[in-house]
Amino acid sequence: MAGNSQRRGARRDPSSKKGATVGSGGRGRKALEGKGPTPKAEQRPGHVASRRAAAAGKRAGQQGQPGKQRQPRGSGPSRPRSGSSGGGTRKPSPTTEVVAGRNPVVEALRAGVPASALLVMERVDSDDRVREALKAAAAAGLPVLEAPRVELDRLTGGAVHQGLALQVPPYRYAHPDDLLARALESGEPVLLVALDGVTDPRNLGAVVRSAAAFGAHGVLVPERRSAGMTVSAWKTSAGAAARVPVARAPNLARALAAYRKAGVFVVGLDGSGEADVADVDLLAEPVVLVAGSEGRGLSRVVREQCDVVARIPIAASVESLNASVAAGVALYAAGRARRR
Repeated sequence: MAGNSQRRGARRDPSSKKGATVGSGGRGRKALEGKGPTPKAEQRPGHVASRRAAAAGKRAGQQGQPGKQRQPRGSGPSRPRSGSSGGGTRKPSPTTEVVAGRNPVVEALRAGVPASALLVMERVDSDDRVREALKAAAAAGLPVLEAPRVELDRLTGGAVHQGLALQVPPYRYAHPDDLLARALESGEPVLLVALDGVTDPRNLGAVVRSAAAFGAHGVLVPERRSAGMTVSAWKTSAGAAARVPVARAPNLARALAAYRKAGVFVVGLDGSGEADVADVDLLAEPVVLVAGSEGRGLSRVVREQCDVVARIPIAASVESLNASVAAGVALYAAGRARRR
């Protein structure tokens, strides 16, 4: 404005480093003006209160439309949650197990473990074990796949495979009702073995082998906190797992209760039992022998389902028997009682 150019502060100091600047000509005047009072939370886009108000208005509009009613919470079909017991039990997704190493692969093939493929590393140093594995795979009709070392390392999880690995599909468990049906169809008194809290797959394999040796119709294990039919269990069973079915129960106590309702007696094996297993008359009847873990023994809920809890006399210097040994002794006693 004329007459104000000489006012202090109206012009930039010529000695300033920034030098002279061009004015905005009033274009930045609106940026300096205030935006007015802050709007309410319901009027701010993206605010929680604004979304709630919009949802409330939408629901009010739906209720006002004829033939369109809002369902109360909890009514109507809903997607079942994982792990709930409403529509059945959730089954774990099957995974392929890999046996790594020349000796384990040869032993698994000798034991008749059901395999899906034999993996051999490219340019592997052949020896007697590799030749035996290739011969056994050819006799069993297994596909032999050649793979580079990097691929074998990945499939075996970095284990020492020595250029040889065996792919094993997941074991197909039977249903607890199938064991009972199979036993009834045999025309013989029912003889089953149940394991409570046995987590070592080698114990499970040994029990399956004893069950086959003494004519049992099957083995029952719980789904949780129990050993499964892994390759180690297959090898320990020495091929008996191909003849004796293994079933998994979501709840072992309930499965035993269902067996009792069907007329099958339940005999538990525990060191604190009230009778000698050889003196139990129920062994000649349809029976399920239940063996617990070596440390904990039978759980409370499983013990409550037992008609008799029997003991196996052992020396005082030994605290307890292995679950597979106890099951083998009880199976022998059952076979002896039935022959009488």
